[in-house]
Amino acid sequence: MKIISKKLLHLILVLTLFPTLVFAQHTNIVLLFADDAGYHDFGFQGSNTFPTPNLDVLAREGVVFEQAYTTAAVCGPSRAGMLTGMYQQRFGFEENNVPGYMSQSSKLMGDEMGLPLHLQTIADHLNPLGYRSLLLGKWHMGNADKYHPLKRGFDEFYGFRGGARSFWALSDEEAKKRPEDRWEHGFGNHEEPEEYLTDAIAREACDFIARNQQNPFFMYVSFNAVHSPLHAKDEDLEQIKGLTGKRKTLAAMTLAMDRACGQILTKLKELGLEENTLVVFTNDNGGPVGTMTSNYPLSGAKSNNLEGGIRVPFVMKWPGVAPANSTFSFPISTLDLLPTFVNAAGGNAKQINGLDGVDLLPYLTNTATGRPHKTLYWKKENRGIIRHEDWKLIRYPDRPAELYYLPDDAAEENNLAYEYPDKVRELFKQLWSWESQLERPLFMLRREYEVKALQRMDEHREPLVDE
Repeated sequence: MKIISKKLLHLILVLTLFPTLVFAQHTNIVLLFADDAGYHDFGFQGSNTFPTPNLDVLAREGVVFEQAYTTAAVCGPSRAGMLTGMYQQRFGFEENNVPGYMSQSSKLMGDEMGLPLHLQTIADHLNPLGYRSLLLGKWHMGNADKYHPLKRGFDEFYGFRGGARSFWALSDEEAKKRPEDRWEHGFGNHEEPEEYLTDAIAREACDFIARNQQNPFFMYVSFNAVHSPLHAKDEDLEQIKGLTGKRKTLAAMTLAMDRACGQILTKLKELGLEENTLVVFTNDNGGPVGTMTSNYPLSGAKSNNLEGGIRVPFVMKWPGVAPANSTFSFPISTLDLLPTFVNAAGGNAKQINGLDGVDLLPYLTNTATGRPHKTLYWKKENRGIIRHEDWKLIRYPDRPAELYYLPDDAAEENNLAYEYPDKVRELFKQLWSWESQLERPLFMLRREYEVKALQRMDEHREPLVDE
C-alpha cells in the first residue's frame, strides 16, 4: 500500500471524530457484478486478447484485491452469501437453486427455493440509512413472489428472477416455458427490452443515477454476462482479434459488459457524483469450462473448489479513501461487501448480528493492518474446504484430502497432505468445528451432478491460457 496522503489523513481524523457525518448522505454505492467470468479474462488481470478498457481504468483508479474469494463455486449460493454477509450454509442455502438439478428429497423445491425470508439483504440494511436501492439484471434468489427483490429491500427492479436467459428478447413461447426468465420492470410488469440485454442494463442504470443524484443510492448491477448462452453483438465480435469460436464470442460479451460499466462510470462523472461514490467490480464464481473461460494461473473452474472456482477479480474505487493504483494482497471475501457498504453509508455493521464478513475500509486506510480473515470456509455436500492463513485443505467424498501452501502453489499442483499430516489433522478439526454450526441444506443437488463436478475438476486441472 502507498504512503497515506494528507487528504486521506484528514479524512481518517474526521471519521474518527464524526463517523456518520461524512458518509450518511453522500456516499453512493455501485456494485458491478459479473456472472461466470474467467479470472484471467480482463486486461487488468493480465489478458492480452480480452479488451476491457473501462475496467482497466477502474483498476488503475482503485485497489485491485489479489486474493478475493466468493463463498461458493456456483452462483446461487455465492450471491446468497454476498447479499447477507453470512456464510449461506448457516441458513441452509448450500446448493444451487436450479429446479431441474435438485434432489426430490429437498425440503424446498421449484419456485419455493430462495433466500430465506427472515434474512436481511444489503438493500435492507441501507434502506433505514436513507438509501434508494436498485437491482438490475439477474436475481436468482427465488422465483416465487415472496422472494421478489422489491420485497427484499430493493426499491426498483429491472431484470429477471431466474439464473440465466437469452441476451435477446424472448419469444412468447420461450417466456411461457420459462416464466422466471421474463424481463420484469418493477413487480409483475413484463416487457422484453428491444436491445441487447447488457446494453439495456447500462441504459437503465444511467437513468437511475440521473433520477437519484440528489439522494444516496445503492445500485446492484447484476449482469447476466458472461453466463451462457453465448450471445454477442456483431459489432462487438468485429472488435475481437486473434480469437475464434467460443473464446471470441466470450471476449465480445466481455467487451459489451465493459462498455456498460464504462457508461455507468461516465454518468457518475458527468453528474459530479464520482468523488462521492464507492464502486466495486467483482464476479460471482470462477469461470466455467463449457464457455471456455480462462482462470489462469489458477487450476479449477466453476462448480469445484480449486482456486479457479472460488477466486475472482475484485476492484474497489473510492476517491480519497481507497488508494488509487494499488493492490491488496491478503485474502478477502464477497462476505465483506455488506459490512463495508453499511459502514461507508454511515451505519454500524457491528450492530448486525451474525455477520461473517468484515469491513474492508480500515484496511484500506491503514487504520487496521494484517489479514481481514485469518480463516475462510467453503462447503458443498461432502466437500469441505478451509483456508487458514496460507494453508488450504480440500476434503473430498471419493479420495484422501489434499493440502496446499498457496503462496508457493496458487495452481494447487503440489499436494502436501502426506508431508504434513499434523497440519491435515489440525485443519480437519477446525473445518469440522465450523461445520457443526451450520444448518442442514434446504435443497440439495442430485448426486449425479456432484459426481460430475468432481469429474470436471479432474479433467480440467490445467488452467486455460489463450496468450
